[in-house]
Amino acid sequence: MSQPIAVFDAGIGSYAIVDLIRRRQPGRDIVYFADRARFPYGEKGRDELLSIMQGTVRFLLNYEPQAIVVASNAPSIMVLDAVKETCPVPVFGVAPPLAEAVARSLSGEVGIMGVRSLVESRELACFVRDHVPDPGRVALINGSSMVELVESGAFLSEPERTQRAVAGFLAEIAVQYPAIDVLTLSSTHLPWLRPFFERVRSDWSFLDPAESVVAALPAPQSGSGCTLALVSESRNYDVAGFRRMLEKLGIDLVLTVVDPDIA
Repeated sequence: MSQPIAVFDAGIGSYAIVDLIRRRQPGRDIVYFADRARFPYGEKGRDELLSIMQGTVRFLLNYEPQAIVVASNAPSIMVLDAVKETCPVPVFGVAPPLAEAVARSLSGEVGIMGVRSLVESRELACFVRDHVPDPGRVALINGSSMVELVESGAFLSEPERTQRAVAGFLAEIAVQYPAIDVLTLSSTHLPWLRPFFERVRSDWSFLDPAESVVAALPAPQSGSGCTLALVSESRNYDVAGFRRMLEKLGIDLVLTVVDPDIA
């Protein structure tokens, strides 16, 4: 591989960014790491999350990447600056597209949907204060149950159950925040559910930040367009289940299993 972009997250979520890189930069070499052994990132505290990010970045540096994408919103908001300080190559993260959300909203009321640790973090509260004049009009919504529908594969194997769960989840949001009309999909898992969300609330906008992340990446200097796919596993999230998800999505990757204690 020649100057790959390394992309990682705690599972299937980050593949959407890999796919977008492949479409925008077809000659780019990519190292894709699905860290299912540490899923979910969103249930971890800041110190544990920082340790995982730093260890994973050290591991990925073995592949001599041109840059690394932390394709997960929680660590991108909570610990990315600390990770950048010790990494010799550029590190990119994923942030809620809050300015776009506010611009699209007719009511001025928007929501950031993410995992629990993100929406409860001091860092996200600071991010909101820095990006909008009225933080009180931005709801922080725990979407961890929706993320689980993706990582478990239920959105593929049980679409009717998934649709019911999504409908119930959005109904609760509508009751609690009746003026909301735009939600950011601030976990890289959530865009997989976008069709389910839109079937329930066609009058809302659901925003995916992946485009802005890929647009910021450096142009490839060389490469052959290959993807090295790495995966770790745990008892609840094994490689076999991950492979079945990829097959149902029509994604053809040869998986290399790595030790979950890579750090």
